[in-house]
Amino acid sequence: MLQFLKYIKVRRIETRDDAWYDFSLRQLRTGEVSFYTVKDFLTGDWLFKISKDKEQGKFLVKAVKCPAGVRFSQLEGKTMVFQDSKIEGMLYDIISLSETDENDRLKRNIVSSTEEIPTIIKENYTIKPYEEATGKKAPGKKLVTLSKQENEKELITLFILERAWPISKNTPEEKLKEEKERLLKTKTTKKEVDTGQDWSCPICGKKHRLIHVETEKTVKHKLRKLGRGLSTPPNTKK
Repeated sequence: MLQFLKYIKVRRIETRDDAWYDFSLRQLRTGEVSFYTVKDFLTGDWLFKISKDKEQGKFLVKAVKCPAGVRFSQLEGKTMVFQDSKIEGMLYDIISLSETDENDRLKRNIVSSTEEIPTIIKENYTIKPYEEATGKKAPGKKLVTLSKQENEKELITLFILERAWPISKNTPEEKLKEEKERLLKTKTTKKEVDTGQDWSCPICGKKHRLIHVETEKTVKHKLRKLGRGLSTPPNTKK
């Protein structure tokens, strides 16, 4: 299961001081806000916003933009709340998984046992009883994940695993197999031809070889640096 996480690419694109509305407090809050793009091999492309409320000890992870589709569109604008744990430097999240009914309407199910937690979450996150992580009791809140405060990418990945993966129509295994087959097909239908013609940069003088590239649908060209198994033809002027 660990292999699947490397195919979830999370990249921060902006950090700034900003404001947001906290619906649970019914207040306008201010603090540091970061934006992240996500390329998830299973579900698609996402845009996330993380708002850090240090005074309240909360990180709000919001899906600003979701992949197309009836199921994922219902996650747009949804927020996961991570709060300070009594374990120093850690944030906790009450584990709840997305579900859909026969009409593809979204709902969330708060897990009550470790058997309900997906293997990929159990293998990559620390799971604790709610009382142990928070030092208090609350009806219906039983299990939480623990994440490091400084690892915001980990929080976003957990959003994907809890909210998006459970409602995907494909399993990670199926999607990865499909992607590998697609790449193999692309590789076998792609043909590169060395034209034997060199191009010299007018600024630095470095030489590059012009390569003709053909695929099933396109014809394009690229420059390849000399030295990678390429040499200047004997009849080429230096």
